[in-house]
Amino acid sequence: MTATLESNESTLGYDDVSDEQLLLTYRSSGNRALFEALMQRYQREIYSYLRRYLGDAEQAEDAFQLTFLQVHLRAETFEEGRKFRPWFYAIATNQAIDLQRKNRRHRMVSLDRTRNVDDDESKWTEKLVGSDPDPWLVASGRENQESVQGIVAQLSDSMQKVVQLVYYQGLKYREAADVLGIPVGTVKSRLNAAVSRLNQLWEESQSVK
Repeated sequence: MTATLESNESTLGYDDVSDEQLLLTYRSSGNRALFEALMQRYQREIYSYLRRYLGDAEQAEDAFQLTFLQVHLRAETFEEGRKFRPWFYAIATNQAIDLQRKNRRHRMVSLDRTRNVDDDESKWTEKLVGSDPDPWLVASGRENQESVQGIVAQLSDSMQKVVQLVYYQGLKYREAADVLGIPVGTVKSRLNAAVSRLNQLWEESQSVK
């Protein structure tokens, strides 16, 4: 990631400052150190999200760079009282979608994170999710990696998006709703439908082995 900070020195002293305050103060002052502090907080998380969303390292790098550029360009549009994280994820998601359209590719990858969910969801995530802090290392060691990716890829685009945001990225329902511009109830219904479909596809894949 070429936008990765080479040193943490310029970002020291902002640990107790909220994301929202960093952006608002950066907007009013133009202090580059504030923007770099935001980058430092989110660069690994957002690159990981884009890498999984796009399924391609080069495209993820492009989307990563464009995302932070858009944060800078659109800082003036950020409304006080709004949460930074879903606003930021909405920008990143839109950059990924734009790249997919340009490259005529539409692929999403592994479901890698466990949440406290109902029994059906827990059964599904237990099959696919490990506790290793690096999901890519977990996936690479699984015999069912290709099956998992193939199954998730069979979901509709709308289902894939909520699965990525809620399961892997750990966004709350409200945050995912803000990112996607849909009601919270729609996020929940898509997740329920996705889990049901994933269970069905998983069982079918196991029965043919």
